[in-house]
Amino acid sequence: MKKILIVDDEKLIVKGIRFSLEQEGYDIDTAYDGEEALNLAKANEYDLVILDVMLPKYDGMEVCQQIRGFSNVPIIMLTAKGEDMDKILGLEFGADDYMTKPFNILELKARIKAIIRRTNSPAPESEQVSVKELTSDQIRMNFESRRVFVLDKEVNLTAKEFDLLELFIKHPGKVYSRENLLNMVWGYEYPGDVRTVDVHVRRLREKIESNPSAPAYIHTKWGVGYYYQH
Repeated sequence: MKKILIVDDEKLIVKGIRFSLEQEGYDIDTAYDGEEALNLAKANEYDLVILDVMLPKYDGMEVCQQIRGFSNVPIIMLTAKGEDMDKILGLEFGADDYMTKPFNILELKARIKAIIRRTNSPAPESEQVSVKELTSDQIRMNFESRRVFVLDKEVNLTAKEFDLLELFIKHPGKVYSRENLLNMVWGYEYPGDVRTVDVHVRRLREKIESNPSAPAYIHTKWGVGYYYQH
């Protein structure tokens, strides 16, 4: 049974999400402030965290950032504000996705299923026989331990950053549109803002490139998408 943590200070929202997800067979924990959420996240192994931005004690951004210090659990941020900066900030702090309130519970369930399926699914057969480790120029990726080294120094990537880099590095020179990347890495046809990809690519560049503004590995093909080349 998949275990999900729901964090929101609006008890009616928590109750609604909890009821809907329990109907799908998920095991649910709930928290109503940032401190409680962090304590639960440290004490339990979750398959996914649904995290509101506006929380008492610690806000969602702070909780997300602290969770990223010890876990790569997928995180969906909920924001009541429609401001782009709020959405993108959630991703900057290591979230995997965001939804703006009010949201459709069916869409939330679809996103949850896709993220959990993507996180837990085995590699395609064509990749199961592939190498456990791959080195490309100065980057070394170990696919079993999901660790990345640049110039022999370990770089901490979130789950989505690792998945993006893995896709790029295994298919050098292949250009992926943002829509393709959302479908392949996030695991669903994304109906919303494709800037989710841009934020993740920018953050990945900041971690692996010596000069992110003039990338040596992850390049932009203007008007088309992104590709890996060294």
